[in-house]
Amino acid sequence: MVQFCGPTSISILGNQLEKPFSIEEIAGQLNMASSTFHRHFKKATNMSPLQYLKRLRLHEAQKLMLTEGFNSGRACAAVGYESISQFNREYKRLFGAPPRKDIIKHKVNV
Repeated sequence: MVQFCGPTSISILGNQLEKPFSIEEIAGQLNMASSTFHRHFKKATNMSPLQYLKRLRLHEAQKLMLTEGFNSGRACAAVGYESISQFNREYKRLFGAPPRKDIIKHKVNV
């Protein structure tokens, strides 16, 4: 198996936070077919590249809100979401609370 899911593919995905996502583009950078990249990535991480990228984006948004004082709209845009409502839904799904409540909870616990 190609050692694709190490630092190379993870750093490529990490550099995609604010950009539109394209499996074809990333697979091409790794000299792989899209289906091969997707299959190997899912086997190595137990999630699809899109799921992984969403998780990276949401964690980065949370970090920006906690450390830089971004509001949810600014954090949403900074990590590449086009829809604040989609961002809020996915944030709540991952962290268990909407962005504002989650950030308040973290700040109270610090």
